[in-house]
Amino acid sequence: MQISRGVMAGLTTTPMTQSSTAISEIKNYILTKGLHPGDALPTESQLCADLGVSRSSVREAVRTLVALDIVEVRHGHGMFVGQVSMRPMVESLVFKGLLNPGDDHRGLRDIVEVRLTLDNALAEPVTHAWHNRQDPELDTLVDKIEHLASQGKLYTDQDRRFHTRLLEPLDNHLYLHLTEAFWAIHTLTVPLLDAPKLEDLTSTAKAHRAMLHAARTGNIPAYHQAITQHYAPLL
Repeated sequence: MQISRGVMAGLTTTPMTQSSTAISEIKNYILTKGLHPGDALPTESQLCADLGVSRSSVREAVRTLVALDIVEVRHGHGMFVGQVSMRPMVESLVFKGLLNPGDDHRGLRDIVEVRLTLDNALAEPVTHAWHNRQDPELDTLVDKIEHLASQGKLYTDQDRRFHTRLLEPLDNHLYLHLTEAFWAIHTLTVPLLDAPKLEDLTSTAKAHRAMLHAARTGNIPAYHQAITQHYAPLL
């Protein structure tokens, strides 16, 4: 089970230590073997032998890759390919936003602006995908969102599903992953921005219906307008 040096090493511009070499080569092994989340990885001893590095270097590399959700360690079972989610990015961006000086949470609002920009950038493919297209799930979600808003209740789960469902017909699944990541960031940052207020819940609920209507009628300007209404309480 020899691990060959490959593309991941070429992405590193800093001097290679034994630990960074191990990180690159474990990534390369996953890529060259075509492994997927949940697939087994070589044992720690095998990695040491194949890479020619110390056990401590392999352990340090694995700790780093676990933090990045690239490797998962199941005690008593071994190492496996992780989910390779965007969780590390979510945590880093939220923390970076909190580090921004000042009382206006400018860093957190910057994160919201990035999500708004992403949604606006996807207006054309979304309206194209949903033009004249019916979907009972989206109708039910919008009804539920408006009902919860009228009672002054949050609709976090429904909001997440609404946005992910809109993107599911698109060919590029990275859009979906990015949206889910920024949805998670959005959910963490909203309480820190002293939101939402009751009137914001109602306004944002209406924005969901406006987005859906604009998508189904192929009205890109109206879709942009609904997105602006959606994020207005946070900016």
